[in-house]
Amino acid sequence: MTLTQKLFLALLSCMTFQHLSAQDSTLLNMLNDSLSANKGKTYVSGTFKATHIVNMQTIESPAKNNLNFVIQHRFGQLNSGSYNFFGLDNATLRLGLDYGITDRLAVGLGRSSYLKTFDGWVKYKLLRQTEGRQMPVSVSILGNVTDYTQKIIGEDYLTMKYRMAYAGQLLIARKFSSRLSLQVVPTYLHYNLIPTSSDKNNVFALGMGGRVKLTKRMSIDAEYDYLPSNQVVSTPVHNSFSLGWDIETGGHVFQLVFSNSQSMLETQYLTQTTGSWGNGDIYFGFNISRNFNLKKESRIKHQE
Repeated sequence: MTLTQKLFLALLSCMTFQHLSAQDSTLLNMLNDSLSANKGKTYVSGTFKATHIVNMQTIESPAKNNLNFVIQHRFGQLNSGSYNFFGLDNATLRLGLDYGITDRLAVGLGRSSYLKTFDGWVKYKLLRQTEGRQMPVSVSILGNVTDYTQKIIGEDYLTMKYRMAYAGQLLIARKFSSRLSLQVVPTYLHYNLIPTSSDKNNVFALGMGGRVKLTKRMSIDAEYDYLPSNQVVSTPVHNSFSLGWDIETGGHVFQLVFSNSQSMLETQYLTQTTGSWGNGDIYFGFNISRNFNLKKESRIKHQE
């Protein structure tokens, strides 16, 4: 090989190396830009581990094609004495099924033994919190309707229309860290029938709740619902206050509950809580939620 041929091959090798290096640099820059863009749009997940803080619904809902089975159980009042085994002889139960139509839209149905009440709701996640400053909170809107069917002596004239009540809520939550999440819930309630003309058909309330994570699978939850005065006047009503201890075990979340509210539905516990923590009118109970994925996983067969 002549000297000219050797110089030509050396020059060709340098040009090829520079071209490949330029390509690698361009691809690396594109990849970094893509990662930066995706990082700015990363959504925060797991603000709460269940669809309820205690009684209050959270911004969370079942994912698309997921079915969530909810059991909410409350015993009687702790101050009912040893004859009633401190409330364990009595019980109020709600069974619910929640389904995710999409990752942002969910529906639910339930039946409670308290006044033999049926309920249905729709929840849609309007905004999702992102990492960084783009969206600081998650926001969901919830619409709920209830119909109690218990027969009451002297009120046989009450048709379904008069027994129905409605709730509209704006759920605003923020996950401040891996251990702390808080939620604020302004609520509008409407009752087709009220006990007296002094009571209000349209009622407003404000709820606040939060979750503090203790370990990887345990957390403490609390919620407080404030009902402004001069709305429900015919019956002495207290603000609802509830505490919960969450234990996450595999596919379900188990929660021990203490609350001065016997009912677990928005149209009831917000305006019908007659118990007081100061008097020992506390209901002990539990919540259990179990999630089922109904989507069939696609199987990809690899050819050898």
